[in-house]
Parts: sequence; C-alpha cells; structure tokens
Amino acid sequence: MSRRKNRRLRRQQEREEKRKKFIKEYDSFENIASLKSLYTSAKKASNGVSWKASVQRYLLSILFKIQKTRRELLAGKDVRKGFIEFDLCERGKIRHIRSVHFYERVVQKALCKYVLYPAMTKDIIFDNCASQKDKGTLFATNRLTEHLRKYYRKYKRNGYILMIDFKGYFESIYHEPLKQTFREKFSNTNIIKLADDFVDAFGDRGLGLGSETSQINAIHHINKIDHYLKEVERLKYYGRYMDDSYIIHPDKKYLQNLLKLLDDKLSKYGVVINHKKTNILDLKHGFTYLKTKFFITDKGKIIRKACRDSITRERRKLKRQHKIFVQEKIKLAEIEQSYQSWRGSMKYRNASRTVKNMDNLYKILFKEKENIK
Repeated sequence: MSRRKNRRLRRQQEREEKRKKFIKEYDSFENIASLKSLYTSAKKASNGVSWKASVQRYLLSILFKIQKTRRELLAGKDVRKGFIEFDLCERGKIRHIRSVHFYERVVQKALCKYVLYPAMTKDIIFDNCASQKDKGTLFATNRLTEHLRKYYRKYKRNGYILMIDFKGYFESIYHEPLKQTFREKFSNTNIIKLADDFVDAFGDRGLGLGSETSQINAIHHINKIDHYLKEVERLKYYGRYMDDSYIIHPDKKYLQNLLKLLDDKLSKYGVVINHKKTNILDLKHGFTYLKTKFFITDKGKIIRKACRDSITRERRKLKRQHKIFVQEKIKLAEIEQSYQSWRGSMKYRNASRTVKNMDNLYKILFKEKENIK
C-alpha cells in the first residue's frame, strides 16, 4: 500500500473518530428530558406567541408541566397531541399548515435545540443556506453573488445557470431515508424513537409545515446529493435554499445530462423536480433566485434587483392598508413598521428608484406621516 493511500486512510479514520466524539455529546436522551432543557425550551417556544391563552396557561404552571413531560418522556409515552390545521395564503400561494400544540412544541424545541440541530447540521455543505443560525435568504443571495464573481473572473459571462425547483418538497419526502439518518447518527434508542414518532405523525410520506422538526429534517434530507454535487461532480458554483437550487457551469450539455442524473438520484428520496419551473438560462440574460433578479454586466458587476412581483405586491398591500386605516381598524404605527420592513429588504438590492417611487406612494396614501427615514 502506497504512502499516499495510507495517509488518506489515516485521515479518514481521524475524521470518523472526531465525528463520533462530537455526536456522542448529543447522543443522550437526558439532553432532551432534563428539567433545564424543557424549561429553556418552553421559554424559547413562547417567544412571539406568549399572548395566546394556551401558552399563558402553560407558563403559569410551567414547573408542573415540564415535570409531567419529563415523566412521560422517560416512560416512553407518546407526547404527540395531534395538529391544529389551517390554510395560509403566502404570496398568492395556499399553504396547508399543521401546527402542533404548545405542549408538544416544547418537546420538539428540546429535541431540535439539544440533539437534532447540532448533530444534523454538522455535516451539511456550507452552501446549504436555509433554517440555520446566521443563514437565510440574505446569506443565500450573498453566496450566489460571490459565486457569480468568481465564475466571471474565470469564464466571463460565457456560461449557463441551471435553476432547479422541487415539486411539493415537504409533501413528497420519503420517511425511510430520514429514519436511516437518525440511526446513522444516534445510538440512543429513545432519541431515535422520539425522532421517528414526529416524522410518522405526518403519515406514510411527507413532512408538514408548522413543526420545527420538519425544518431540520428537510434541510438535511438530500444532504448526500449536496455532497455528491460538491465532491464527486466538483461543482464549485452550487447552492441550495431548501427546495430552490442553482448550478453555474460553462457547458450547457453537461447541465442537461446532470439534470437527468439528478432526476434519478432524487427519486430515491421521494423528491421530484418540477420541470416547468426548472430551467437552464444564459448568464447574459439574467435570472431570478429567491425573489431577486440577478444580472451580470459586461465588466462583471453583479446587479441585484427586486423582482416585479414583489414590487406589485407591496403597492397593493399599501393600498389595502390605506382602506383599513381610513376605517380606523389599524394604527399608522403598524403600517409604518410593515413598510419599513419592506424598505429594509430593498437595502440589499439595487433598488433606489423603486424605493423612491414607493415612498412617494406612501406619502400620498398616508399624509399624516411626517418623514420617511
């Protein structure tokens, strides 16, 4: 055996030992069932919803509640309480939400915070940008901007971007690959059973929106595909935000063949590519990613603009708010807070003219407003 191969095997063994040592710290059911973990999780789970009567009732007797939860967890009882189901219209799209009761939410928070999140996010790729600390849509768009800059230095604007969209990502996820992940990472049977129970609560297939465990499981679900693209295909300019992905490459034929390969690989996880929304686009013509329109100029400048839909949506929103404001059903301070939030999102885009026009509309609609910061 050559020295190079010995060195590679030794490094692999060292990485595996380091990984096992790290996982061992979180492979303890006491991380979830301890009174300290449950108390902290209850406090964090109440953030933003402490006005609800059910949450207030829980917090009034929090010590008795977490003691009861601890006993049930240690006894192996089922802590699931069913779902509160409703539909939510988000950007014109109807989403079916299956929210859990606060009692169960506390257990999910403890499971995610002290076990699943640290263990399952340790091995995901850096360019997996959703539902993690210090990451989000801004991080994702910044990473894409950085990829475009690096690509331009090497290939100029000669190339293509494959924009991939998954069809019903959460609803189509297979449970078995997820459960296999739990068994690969943890040896504690109580942790595995609890994680399995929260997955099985959604039926034979899919994960529901409204559960914290679903977010963690969804970002890790196709982690092996992410590693395949980065390490086997050697794709430097690849990123993913939950069910939206992109790959930048100079060869269009290569991207077409890769898309066929991904179709086959993703099917093993129950993930289906939405070919109506999946496209291979010329970098010279611009493209849209996470509601941001990207352009590369001849000199390599990256321009980020707000997509037309988001501008139209904000104008309509202001007009609706004005009607409610005239009826004295909403305060100006609430409208101001909402509008400043939108203006803040425009801060990271080349949208000075758009913001100026929207400010003018705001002044016309709400004459009581003195100045816009």
